[in-house]
Amino acid sequence: MLESTTNLKIIINELSFAARQRSINDTHWAARAGLPKETLSRLRRRDNCDFSTLASLAGAVNVRLCTVDATLPLLTRDGHFPVDIDRDYEESLLRLCASGSLNLTQWIAMGPHFFMAGLAVMLASVDKYDRCGLLLLAENISPGASKPDIFDRWLEHSPLKPSRFLPMLETTVHHAT
Repeated sequence: MLESTTNLKIIINELSFAARQRSINDTHWAARAGLPKETLSRLRRRDNCDFSTLASLAGAVNVRLCTVDATLPLLTRDGHFPVDIDRDYEESLLRLCASGSLNLTQWIAMGPHFFMAGLAVMLASVDKYDRCGLLLLAENISPGASKPDIFDRWLEHSPLKPSRFLPMLETTVHHAT
């Protein structure tokens, strides 16, 4: 059972938003989920529900429910960036970049796709790294991320600043060798 009122309301609101984006009203949404419309109405007033009910509602609007590593930072409303980058998360990003890894799974697991793709594009600008491999990685993470105007957007909004991160990366790499 999911028991936090705040979390349940957030999830229901997010799923409702997804339904509206797909032009699905509550009646059709509930029907797609195999639930009576009243169940959806009641959920908006309740403080708990079965996971299977949430999963059905999510599936009906092509949304996956998933767990999130609590050590990863909170995301901006659009989900493209971490709200803030604490020291532990920054060190994890530094280790990933210093490793030279181009493993898509590793990169995707570290944060929001757009943010991680921008990080790969930024890293591609450093001579010591595989420029072509990193740009390909960025495109696989978030198509279009390597385009200059898209990367400019990343630079403008990212809480990770190249002027701070790249010297730290150089120090990390230097200490690793």
